[in-house]
Amino acid sequence: MPIPEDVTGDEIDKDVRQELQSLPKTLAEDVAKNLVMVARLIDEDPEGAYGYSRVALRLASRVAAVREAAGFAAYANQKYAEALAEFRAARRMTGSVELWPVMADCERGLGRPEKALDMAGATEVHKLDKAGQVEMRLVAAGARRDMGQLDAAIVTLQSPELASHSVQPWTARLRYAYAEALLAADRLDEAREWFAKAVEADRDGSTDASDRLAELDGVEFVDALDENQNEDAGGNATDVTRPDAAEDASETGGASGGEDARDGDV
Repeated sequence: MPIPEDVTGDEIDKDVRQELQSLPKTLAEDVAKNLVMVARLIDEDPEGAYGYSRVALRLASRVAAVREAAGFAAYANQKYAEALAEFRAARRMTGSVELWPVMADCERGLGRPEKALDMAGATEVHKLDKAGQVEMRLVAAGARRDMGQLDAAIVTLQSPELASHSVQPWTARLRYAYAEALLAADRLDEAREWFAKAVEADRDGSTDASDRLAELDGVEFVDALDENQNEDAGGNATDVTRPDAAEDASETGGASGGEDARDGDV
């Protein structure tokens, strides 16, 4: 696959660069460039990222960072069995538990929420850092929802991290997941409150909490292009609000809902 001229391979972080030092110089450079492309494309073009990850995997399958990148690229394309296999391989190579939450979420994606819950109770969870433990909590709550255990999902998310007023990298997603769980349980007023709290913490737009809050408030946003077309046709611009919009809003849930690790970085 073609590599843009502006990609040198030097963009990768120093830990990955150190891993690639076990390879011949030219090969290491080629692998690094493909890993840069995976990172560059994974959010906006998951299929493209997957293609580059396969090239890197073909060149250096014995490098843990390559297996991990291949896992995340497969995960982004909902190829959960493949992702799980790559994550397991990376974990065997490094001995790290860092990938434990996303491995559990792959089990959810494969329709095995019970397995995800077993992993949430494993000793590996105690070895995770705070961010990893929060991700594991998100996955466990998602698994509960997969199984129709809405009240248990809500309780799973209730934690010191959720109650804290300080904003951490995981705060917006944790509050969002809690709001989603409350909404699934038809606790609308509480759900609105927590979507609002998620908006307050979402400094980088990692969730669509503002849109979900607008839906609950009955606000409908009209596309500017449609509005201009209406004006060109001689009509008045469409009002940006509609009182009954919240009734038409559809709730997301299940394995692809906002409470799981697949909606965010692990």
